Amino acid sequence: MSRGKFITLEGIDGAGKSTHLSFIAEHLRARGLSVLTTREPGGTPLGEMLRDMVLSQSMHVETETLIMFAARREHIDKVIVPALERGIWVISDRFTDATFAYQGGGRGISNERLKILEEWVQNGLQPDLTLLFDVSAELSQQRLAFNQSLDRFEQEKQDFFKRVRDAYLVRARAFQQRMRVIDSSRSIAEIQKELGGLIDALAQ
Repeated sequence: MSRGKFITLEGIDGAGKSTHLSFIAEHLRARGLSVLTTREPGGTPLGEMLRDMVLSQSMHVETETLIMFAARREHIDKVIVPALERGIWVISDRFTDATFAYQGGGRGISNERLKILEEWVQNGLQPDLTLLFDVSAELSQQRLAFNQSLDRFEQEKQDFFKRVRDAYLVRARAFQQRMRVIDSSRSIAEIQKELGGLIDALAQ
């Protein structure tokens, strides 16, 4: 049995990545592939408890960062790696690029510290494909304005999202072999046409 592929979806809040997750999953299932969708932080019972904590409670930025990686360690061990080894394709709404963007770019944790945690927690695991849904911080804020129940991150100011977006784009330039930037200001039909091509290429 061949190993499954690992796809991650990234982007600032309001970029629309969650809208496209089900499309990607169904596109792969239509090709006869087994697919598991999951999310970070979360993905396991413990991870979901940590998610609730980090999205709702104020805390030191280093505590926040360590919680993200603690949830990720469980996620990798209990969900991601076992599924990949069974030949299942895993699609995760966020992974480590989000930590470099939010806790690194947004909060100011150094990349050096994040890299140490990444190497320790992931044991070399990286996505086969990362789709970065990109919109301006201004458009992000406009979209979030329609949401009546914003979490602790979604309530951040526009400057925060500008820093997060900039950090994402820096990573996209550094990891061009796996990261694809998707202009998420376009129509859903246009975006999904591009996504279909990228997913089909990976599934060849």
